[in-house]
Amino acid sequence: MSARRPNIVFVLSDDHAAHAIGTYGSVVNRTPHIDAVAGAGARLDNLFATNSLCAPSRASILTGTYSHVNGVTTLDTFIDASQPTFVTALREAGYRTAFVGKWHMGQGSSGGVEHDPQGFDRWDALIDQGEYHDPRFLSPDGLRVEQGYATELITDLAQRWVDGLEGDDPWCVLVWHKAPHRPWEPDAAHEGLYAEGGPLGGAPIPVPATFTDDLAGRSDTARRAAMRVADHLTAEDLKQPVPEGLSHDEEALWKYQRYMEDYLACVASVDDNVGRITDWLRERGDLDDTIVVYSSDQGFFLGDHGWFDKRFMYEESIRMPFVLSYPRGIAAGQALDRIVTNVDIAPTLLEAAGVEVPARMQGRSFWPDLTDPVAARSNRDREAEGFYYRYWMHDDRSHQVGAHYGYRTHRYTLIFFYNDGLGLPGCSDRRFAQEWELYDLEADPEELVNVADDPAYAQVRDELEARMWLAQKEVGDEPHPDQPVPRLIAEATTT
Repeated sequence: MSARRPNIVFVLSDDHAAHAIGTYGSVVNRTPHIDAVAGAGARLDNLFATNSLCAPSRASILTGTYSHVNGVTTLDTFIDASQPTFVTALREAGYRTAFVGKWHMGQGSSGGVEHDPQGFDRWDALIDQGEYHDPRFLSPDGLRVEQGYATELITDLAQRWVDGLEGDDPWCVLVWHKAPHRPWEPDAAHEGLYAEGGPLGGAPIPVPATFTDDLAGRSDTARRAAMRVADHLTAEDLKQPVPEGLSHDEEALWKYQRYMEDYLACVASVDDNVGRITDWLRERGDLDDTIVVYSSDQGFFLGDHGWFDKRFMYEESIRMPFVLSYPRGIAAGQALDRIVTNVDIAPTLLEAAGVEVPARMQGRSFWPDLTDPVAARSNRDREAEGFYYRYWMHDDRSHQVGAHYGYRTHRYTLIFFYNDGLGLPGCSDRRFAQEWELYDLEADPEELVNVADDPAYAQVRDELEARMWLAQKEVGDEPHPDQPVPRLIAEATTT
């Protein structure tokens, strides 16, 4: 590997489901430029969000810590931007650093805590969720409006900053998009791309096999959620009136097509801008010496189980796309199925840059898995892999998803819905009955049958409850006061 320290371009989108990316097997769209990054390097097949929500995931990506440590548990708990991040560590090690795009972890200050980006030589942040068209940007110079489309502008500003640098010191730029977040407003170049009669249309967008799932195999918590394509998309989302005379099922399918046409058009713009970045790096002569990352802050339901949005500890929601290329140091065409999380990204990028990982970071670098995959596989205990998840924003006004935590291995997902907001900002004060869900991903990959109370899975549940308890303790989180100590933990304590 070259002694030259790599530059880093980290492109992050918002709500881009892995199953809407070609290299992950999409049947609904094409993403040639994201696919090309994966083909030139590596695709991670099991990288998960530890709290599937925009601001909390972004905070975990930056800080390498879980939500209860970095303080960003909900959309209404803003970041203390003075805490260490992988960017501050890079900057201290001589990197030039910049941020452009969707920050969404607060702005200004509150209670003496600063929320605006820190640790960057330059930052340009959208206000809150940001606008797709003619967006407002906040920087140290003040607030301004940029004319144009957000996805294009974010790329423009990032490239402009890098092109203005002098000297040979390495640089890191975060290119963090708003798209394809709700309300899914495409630009003129991509609008209608996937519509019937559009360049990539001509037939209805495929409907997921679980679109008509009545959720009978799930908990009451799942059935309370206000995320149904058929019932909860708004006039702003759909952008045109629902045709008259449709049955309920026909209306649901019409709404799905409208939603997906715009969502996929927004994704197409993001993909084209990934291509702009790799072409620009190639023209600069920097492509071989630059780590290019493409990811999303979490997954998204694309009509799966009849839903849109995320939040739940279900596959479509928690699975993050993550592809990376670095021709100077990473062999092309890799696919890594090790279980890793967004908390692991920060230490991975620091190890790649040869920078010491701050002790505060809780993640584990997966850089050795990419640079020496044969050795990594030989030293691996696949059955021991798993991760801890916690969704804190209980019963919010918009989506009404109950608070829960759980544990995911390669084969099983265990979820405990404690259904209590604990007084956190953004949560309701309503409490609901506690519920458990358990899914056998080998027998039931679409998570249709909750086997938490199935006697055949009693031993599996006991073991997963114990593993979840220990994982929770390991990361410094605490169980809900009403959760009983798992049987295997209690027995081990008394013997």
